[in-house]
Amino acid sequence: MMEARGFRQALRQLRQHKLRTLLTLLGMVFGVGAVIAMLSISEGGRQEALRMIDSMGLRNLIVEAVEFDPETLQEIRAQSVGLYAGDIEAIMTTLPMVEAYAAAKKIKTWDVYSLEGRANTEVLAVSSEYFSLGNMITRNGRTLADDDNRNYAQVAVVGAQAAEDLFPDGLAIDKLIKVNHLWLRVIGVLDKPEEGKKEFAGITLADDSNRIFIPLEMARKRLKIDSLESPLDMLKLKLKEGTDTASAARALDYLLKKRHGASADYRLIVPAALLKQEEQTQQIFTIVMAAIAGISLLVGGIGIMNIMLATVLERTPEIGLLRAVGARKKDIRDQFLMESVTIAGIGALIGIVFGLFLAFTVQLFANWPVAFSLFGIVISVVICLLTGVVFGLYPAIQAAELDPIKALQRD
Repeated sequence: MMEARGFRQALRQLRQHKLRTLLTLLGMVFGVGAVIAMLSISEGGRQEALRMIDSMGLRNLIVEAVEFDPETLQEIRAQSVGLYAGDIEAIMTTLPMVEAYAAAKKIKTWDVYSLEGRANTEVLAVSSEYFSLGNMITRNGRTLADDDNRNYAQVAVVGAQAAEDLFPDGLAIDKLIKVNHLWLRVIGVLDKPEEGKKEFAGITLADDSNRIFIPLEMARKRLKIDSLESPLDMLKLKLKEGTDTASAARALDYLLKKRHGASADYRLIVPAALLKQEEQTQQIFTIVMAAIAGISLLVGGIGIMNIMLATVLERTPEIGLLRAVGARKKDIRDQFLMESVTIAGIGALIGIVFGLFLAFTVQLFANWPVAFSLFGIVISVVICLLTGVVFGLYPAIQAAELDPIKALQRD
């Protein structure tokens, strides 16, 4: 009850000096807004990085064949045939930290259609482990199995977008699609991945939702592949749990350089290293934004102290009168503290709205993901209120320690 009365009295006092109160509020508003926007942007970036790394596989090492112009490719092929099955055998034999692998080859297409529609999609010939190593989940049906490769089965798994283009009615399982000259039966449809950025640390991520996946061995046997091309375009290697990815990457790179005659016809991607690099970048960004938010709150705190000190001077006779009629030092101190906390609280509430608006603006114009958390909002409000207490304490003590007689005599 006493607190409610003190709050109402604090509001009345602040309304008497609207402009001064508003200017004091701005520091708190910008401070809280900056904290909320910083946490939202940082958390959004972290979640987006985790999503993209999850699609690559945190425990995976990825080897991609490098594309060259025809003349350079002729020279490269004199030293190396590119990524091929022999590399896989050597890796699995030589590097005990690798527990599983998946291979993939892009198929050049000129026509992909079904009896119900056409699709401008990429066709990828893959081994059966490709889906599990890429954390890909089917919405309907199943993924490719080892038997599909062994038996050269003319089957396909289609991404969500490719399925919509080829089968507008939404029913794709057991229907036929034609890739170039080859008819394939659909055995699975992948779940639609979350929307998000398609580039991470300079690496463009493939859109699996607009892909068709077919058995690798069947593609080698029944679809034409240029003899100069690398037999495989990608290898995914899953490391055993607890393996140091940096050491494994160095060992893999050394092995492939020996086998490929030191020709730079592949590139090695280490998702764990990319995640670490992204986290370091996010950490620097967070520190910079935290410093900006801290400065804003500091300016807001100084503003609160200034306005409260000015208020003490203006209300000195009033303080003397209150003391004369029986008000305790604690009552005076608490009332002035309530006013400073009220300023901070109002600034925090407005700052929440400003911070959310700022984060949405960044998301809209910078195409940067944001993620809001109740924890971040609570932390920013608590910090703001503590700022009000800390910077309002000195003026409150000054008011409480005034001599009642001298205060009454001051004009």
